[in-house]
Amino acid sequence: MQDNPLVTIICLCYNQEKYVLESLFSVINQDYPDVELIIVDDCSTDNSKSVIKKWAINFPKIQFIANKTNLGSTKSFNKALKKAKGEYIIDLAADDVLLHNSVTSQINAFKNTTYKNLGIVYGNVELITEKGEFESYYFPIDSFQKVITPRTTGDIYKSVLSGGDSICSVSAMIKKTVFDHLNGYDETLVYEDLDFWIRASRIYDFDFIDEILMQKRIVPNSLGTDFFKKKDSRAKKINYSTYLILKKAIDLNKTKEENKAILKRIHFEMILAYKTSNIALVVKYILLEVKLRIH
Repeated sequence: MQDNPLVTIICLCYNQEKYVLESLFSVINQDYPDVELIIVDDCSTDNSKSVIKKWAINFPKIQFIANKTNLGSTKSFNKALKKAKGEYIIDLAADDVLLHNSVTSQINAFKNTTYKNLGIVYGNVELITEKGEFESYYFPIDSFQKVITPRTTGDIYKSVLSGGDSICSVSAMIKKTVFDHLNGYDETLVYEDLDFWIRASRIYDFDFIDEILMQKRIVPNSLGTDFFKKKDSRAKKINYSTYLILKKAIDLNKTKEENKAILKRIHFEMILAYKTSNIALVVKYILLEVKLRIH
């Protein structure tokens, strides 16, 4: 590895005019010297595009892609990924904020790893409100700001499948070769991270940095809140994507233990579908479980 390999940060923006400048400045102000920034505005209906264009005048090396139509996060990211020159990639939402030494910490983790096939490193995250006030931590910490429950590292495939040991995807740095190998995000899905972590963890090792790397803003229309909405069209699309992800993942399994792990996740998603009054999806999960048990 070079002393300072290039890191590409792809910042995706959709209607985040209130927060996008704080996010962009957090990239510019990293203490790491070699960062490439690519910004994508996904045809925002607020003033995000003009805010970014005005800001970017002072930073001519930055690449700005303004989508003419709304493509969604997976297609927008892949579009930027094709232009990325970095050896490592960070997928940054335009309402999240990187801490000053985030990139340095992640690069050091790659440099000092004991894993021979390390593809992804991630860390802890401070969750903040719309106003930027502290709310909690993604992984609970002790008085020394270290996680209370140790994280699974290395081969985490079964852990990701079961969903019992969730990955904090927003804090991840990923080798560009991992994206190249997996052909980026699956553009048929509404959201990308679970599918990507399953496919990546089947092949690559993961490592955890026990530090706060960034601030994630929790807003009312964030994706995480939509999974649990009853009789909501967006929730249905999101939860159907989860079904498609798990259906794909079954084909990656090689052992009975891995099948048990995905059954645990299927049961969780089945209950969620029932609670959100999505009976059609409950039936699909029942059929998926039957298929899995027969094989």
